[in-house]
Amino acid sequence: MVDQKSGGVELQQTLADEKKLDVVDLTSDKEHNPTPDGEEPTEYEKQTLQHIPENLPFSAWLVAAVELSERFTYYGMNGLFQNYIQRPYDGSLGRGALGMGRQGATGLVTFFQFWCYVTPIFGAIVADQFLGKYMAIFWFCLVYIAGLLILLLTSIPVALENGAGLGGFIVAIIIIGIGTGGIKSNVAPLIADQYTRKKMAIKTDNKGQRVIVDPALTIQRIYMIFYACINIGSLSLLATPYMERDVGFWSAYLLALCVFITGTAVLVLGRKFYVVRPPKGSIITDAFKAIFIMVKNRNMDAPKPSYQAEYYGTQTVPWDDHFVDELKRALVACQVFAFYPIYWVVYGQFSGNFVSQAGQMEGHGIPNDLMQNFDPISIIVFIPILDRIVYPILQKLHIPFRPISRITLGFIVASLAMMYAAIVQHLIYSAGPCYEHPHCDASLVDGVKLGNKVHIGIQTPAYVFIGISEIFASVSGLEYAYTKAPPSMKSFVQAMYLLTNAFGAAIGEALIPAAYDPAILWMFVGLCVASFLSGVIFWFTFHKLNDREEAMNALDYHEQEELEAHRQMSQSDEKRWS
Repeated sequence: MVDQKSGGVELQQTLADEKKLDVVDLTSDKEHNPTPDGEEPTEYEKQTLQHIPENLPFSAWLVAAVELSERFTYYGMNGLFQNYIQRPYDGSLGRGALGMGRQGATGLVTFFQFWCYVTPIFGAIVADQFLGKYMAIFWFCLVYIAGLLILLLTSIPVALENGAGLGGFIVAIIIIGIGTGGIKSNVAPLIADQYTRKKMAIKTDNKGQRVIVDPALTIQRIYMIFYACINIGSLSLLATPYMERDVGFWSAYLLALCVFITGTAVLVLGRKFYVVRPPKGSIITDAFKAIFIMVKNRNMDAPKPSYQAEYYGTQTVPWDDHFVDELKRALVACQVFAFYPIYWVVYGQFSGNFVSQAGQMEGHGIPNDLMQNFDPISIIVFIPILDRIVYPILQKLHIPFRPISRITLGFIVASLAMMYAAIVQHLIYSAGPCYEHPHCDASLVDGVKLGNKVHIGIQTPAYVFIGISEIFASVSGLEYAYTKAPPSMKSFVQAMYLLTNAFGAAIGEALIPAAYDPAILWMFVGLCVASFLSGVIFWFTFHKLNDREEAMNALDYHEQEELEAHRQMSQSDEKRWS
């Protein structure tokens, strides 16, 4: 009689040996029978061949141009708001307008940032339920233009002299916030919609080497180029501070308006080139209703019609089970964004407190709000280096640098920016003539209060660190929001990602009482520690998602295959019945 235990061991050993033989045969087979160009690679080829991105379609460049013009306008005006609100109007060019002081200026600038990142929810609803992404962007452009006109007309000297400045400014930023929010929630998914490949494919490159065209890397490239265009647009701050100083705030706002009208014209004239997808009904509102049911019942399957029919004997919801499964997937993607508000608090310092900090130093003819340009300049410099040199080298060496890793690094680099800002603030407080109270009476020269004796250029690395952190954290966030969202919820997840910026602005608003000298130094230190700890906790919480990256990215393709098959079956049934 054969011993069952030893027989079981022998059987397991035999199966293991056969498995090894299968692996050897598979490897040998793939070496002699490579997958033809254009077809999907095997698992063996995915592990051994280099992955590369594709070039962007022309329509994607058009979308990027529209975003460039919008960001030119946004940063060109927003970068002046701190001076516009903080300093009083005295009839001199570029000295100020509303005279609300540092805390008042920081409060209104932070509110504007908050508002601009709440309104994308409204923009996503309009696009998904009524107009589609393209038409929503067009109509929100017109809203944006209306807000810019109000800002321009109430910033001319005669309007400021007659007290129209503050009321006009508040109305303008509310309208502009609606416009920019409606654009932002739709332009990011629209640019990725222009790229239609959903699965990997084998390709032979110009050097005769077999490589894999990877849609995930192409989406990564799309958002890096998209972000580079954003920051090229933000270089409007190279011009508008001088226009503010030498002509007046109104001239800078006029330039912003003209460029935005040009971008809107590009949007309209390029209409026939875009991949435009129609609205999909009440996706966003249904999503919020379903989330409410989940929370109320403490069960993520509770909104499913099948669940309600089983437990309640009836179903009263307008969606199907597949919609709830998609929503669950979207919520899993949104968990990653939970740490972003801390990052956005740090990011928000560069257009607010960093501007005020620059004004506390010796300018040497450089406007204090001009220094912000080192943020986009650093992004424009480092994006090509990463996209064309660093990332391809990592791919060749088969070293993965996936979104969770990049986001973590973004948080760490952002903490370095705040650490450096704290060091600069310490140097300011250590220098005369005013030490811990910059712009005291001792700094008056020809009736103008000058900064302490620290060169304004020393602030540059703080902006560079912020810029590098954006490439890793912000770009990867846009990419993650698009690739992990189900096909029917791209705008919804993008709006959720943008909403984290609003939460960051709200936290920044709560920190305004600390935005005074000399307490602000310790605010910078606190943000440094918070950003670093957030990055560490983020890594330990989500690093396992890196291993699931490829499988999660493939969900879109498989879901679309299923939906297409279902659509064809429905059409076949309709023909049969007719």
